[in-house]
Amino acid sequence: MLQTLVNAFKNKDIRRKILITLGLLFVYRLASYIPVPGIDPNWFAGQEIAAGQGSILWLLSSLTGGALANGAIVALGIAPYINASIIVQLLTVAIPKLEQWSKQGEDGKRKINNVTRVLTLILAMAQATGIVVNYGLNAGLYPIFGGTLADPYHAWAVGLVVALVLVAGSMVTMWLGERITELGVGNGISLLIFVGILSSAGLAIIATISQFAIDETAIWMLLGFLLMVGAVFVFIIFIDLSERRIPIQYAKQIKGRKQYGGQSTFIPIKINAAGVLPIIFANAITTFPQLLFSLIPGYAGTPGSTDPSGWFNFQTWWAQWLGVGEPIYAVVTGILIFFFSYFYARIQFNPEEVARNIQQYGGFIPGIRPGKPTQEYLTKITHRITFWGALFLAFIAIVPSVLFAALLPDGSMLLHGFTATGMLIVVSVALEFEKQLQSQLMMKQYKGFLK
Repeated sequence: MLQTLVNAFKNKDIRRKILITLGLLFVYRLASYIPVPGIDPNWFAGQEIAAGQGSILWLLSSLTGGALANGAIVALGIAPYINASIIVQLLTVAIPKLEQWSKQGEDGKRKINNVTRVLTLILAMAQATGIVVNYGLNAGLYPIFGGTLADPYHAWAVGLVVALVLVAGSMVTMWLGERITELGVGNGISLLIFVGILSSAGLAIIATISQFAIDETAIWMLLGFLLMVGAVFVFIIFIDLSERRIPIQYAKQIKGRKQYGGQSTFIPIKINAAGVLPIIFANAITTFPQLLFSLIPGYAGTPGSTDPSGWFNFQTWWAQWLGVGEPIYAVVTGILIFFFSYFYARIQFNPEEVARNIQQYGGFIPGIRPGKPTQEYLTKITHRITFWGALFLAFIAIVPSVLFAALLPDGSMLLHGFTATGMLIVVSVALEFEKQLQSQLMMKQYKGFLK
């Protein structure tokens, strides 16, 4: 990885792309500390901690590197775009028009991206409204414009400004991600999440180190935790780089005076082909109902509720049955991870198309007849590998978090900064970033046929 970075900086064009990427990421991190006019950051930080691991506030804050706890203009982060992408990709299978666009190359991709942007705007408006109404109007907002919150018209004016700034910040975050993808190196959306998670982890380590003078056992707790994190990292990297290689043999063909074919190659199928997307989508879906209920003003059980003793406390019920570490949460999350793993495996690898291409080019799998038998064989292999990949993702999403919670005391910053899902995202994005650099280095070093 370090050698790849050194070689990349030696090339002028790639160095420019890396600097553009770093500059845009710096702008995003800087915006994570610029508070929204009308928001009390201290109150929001307290609410994010009180909500606990697995809540909407905790999820948004961890993905944005603490931007929500800071009451920053990019507090919503990239979460609306992620949810919009989930919805659009699911609708691509159900709506013929979207499916037709997905097969039209760059033009169809541009149309789908426009639909995703519009849906991102709608979801950002919904999330900003929910945050302002239920997490802000009681204590999270402070007077601006020279008025007082005792005046209902002034309170709603402050809330409107806060909501508009949050929506604008979410759209700017999406724009930064797209610019990184276009002008920089790698997937911009993934890099934004990557930087946010690293920032949360760094702040958690610094906060734990600061406790050494107060609590002497903190250093042993930190060392034991880092050893466990290192073991999880090694396991994630081992699985992420694992693949099943299906051998392909091409028959010899004589055309004119030349002989073609007779070569052996293989089809690499990764165990974790979908990456971290199934976990992200599963977490987004498990927290989406809580977001919908938070949009109801004064709903019993929400922080802004005027009747906390209502007949149904949704937040308490959700934490009791679907909170992180609860059995039902583990079952629902595991089912969703398996669903999205098979869903993405079907999108990324089509056995029927691959079998047809192999047959057209005169190839075959040793011991398997071309055509329908090859398709059935590839389907069987894909389903089997996808099962183990989904099982790995379910394990990473559930088990390490439970172990971390058992090792660390309640309220520890390490629980907030380190999650198995976050580590999987960091590893996946880092490996993908290295592959992007290597591919661009190969393109720059290729001199062509005329030289």
